[in-house]
Amino acid sequence: MNSGELKGKRVVVQGLGRFGGGIAVSKWLVEQGASVLVTDQANAEVLASSMKELEGLPIEYRLGEHREEDFAGADLVVPSPAVPPGNAFLTAAREKGVPITTEIRLFIERCPARIIGITGTKGKSTTTALLGRMLEKKYTTWVGGNIGKSLLFELPRIETGHLVVLELSSFMLEYLGQTKWSPHVAVVTLIATDHLDRHGTFENYVEAKKNMLRYQTTTDFAVLNEMCRDLSQFISATPAKVILYGLENRKRFELKLPGEHNQLNAQAAFAAAGVFDVSWAEAQEAVRGFGGLPHRLQLVHEHRGVKYYNDSIATIPEAAVAAMESFEPKRVIQIVGGYDKHIPLTAMCAALVERAKAVLCIGKTGATIAKTILDAQTAHDSPKTAGAGVYECGDLPTAMKVARQIATGGDVVLLSTGCASYDQFPNFEVRGEMFVKLAREG
Repeated sequence: MNSGELKGKRVVVQGLGRFGGGIAVSKWLVEQGASVLVTDQANAEVLASSMKELEGLPIEYRLGEHREEDFAGADLVVPSPAVPPGNAFLTAAREKGVPITTEIRLFIERCPARIIGITGTKGKSTTTALLGRMLEKKYTTWVGGNIGKSLLFELPRIETGHLVVLELSSFMLEYLGQTKWSPHVAVVTLIATDHLDRHGTFENYVEAKKNMLRYQTTTDFAVLNEMCRDLSQFISATPAKVILYGLENRKRFELKLPGEHNQLNAQAAFAAAGVFDVSWAEAQEAVRGFGGLPHRLQLVHEHRGVKYYNDSIATIPEAAVAAMESFEPKRVIQIVGGYDKHIPLTAMCAALVERAKAVLCIGKTGATIAKTILDAQTAHDSPKTAGAGVYECGDLPTAMKVARQIATGGDVVLLSTGCASYDQFPNFEVRGEMFVKLAREG
């Protein structure tokens, strides 16, 4: 349906969310003249803050449950990307011939500008932000998708000659694969095991990511990490011109962001910006002052020579290791642990043994991580492991008390858990915000 065809149609938005994932699309659909029903398994009390954002709009609600008849009787269903495509209520809609779309698809189908898409397990948000800054040197640039605000309301202002940079998650790409769409420029950052609770296997996860590439044409561009373990898979997935990026034999950027992984993110952004004739000097000027995004190796406090970094976004072991390696060995007091996604943690523990000054373990996986590290230290009695302290703290406030007790000038207290937050927090943002609050109280 185009925007005009939405007028008077009954549209079901599945999933409002405590953090407002369905707010923008619901507002936009009302603006197009649709009759909107928002349905969510959570009740009105849980969703109160999100509902307040929609106050005064002619929206019907079905909260605390979903009803099959709502989906089967709709003209269009717009699920949150977090809802798996095989969801029983979406199946009921399909069986009745009801079309299913998503917010990002509604935008892409109406966007007149060329689109650069960025995906990956980690690094995609920072790369998206860096690329947006680089492109703004020469073009009117819009940045959205899985980062920032919805661009649906910007559609009347976006012109053919503009550029749009979209961060796209595996959830979004799983749905977009049904449209056989890929962006003009596709950028793939670090790929590692994640979201197995949704995709089932690593192979399925990679297949969702490859939707970024598989529908490109020979006039498009695929910007790929030359160090990616699955590089050949991604190259074979696209007919586009392949541009490789990496760290070796590249001119390095001056960045405020610490860590080699952020240098790699900048190189990815520049490789994509080069498609649009952005020079290295223009790119460097654009990113020199960029201090990073919230919860992504973000310096949030400094007290008596101790720096506190919030890297709550690090929900996989590889990201936690990359964060630790951004700093001097044996100066990092790292907070690790959380929800158990059943991802192997052994390699992260080995890296912590070798480089961390101390490891503060929290959450459901905390005890397992502590035991693994202690066992490794016992088995490998060497100077590398000397002085590495391991503390079972249970929760974040306790971990921060311990960190303040043991930190000395020159140390880094790093929240980079390698695990998801769902055992103790609604999401990584809330975890990060608590860390910031506790750090600044010290």
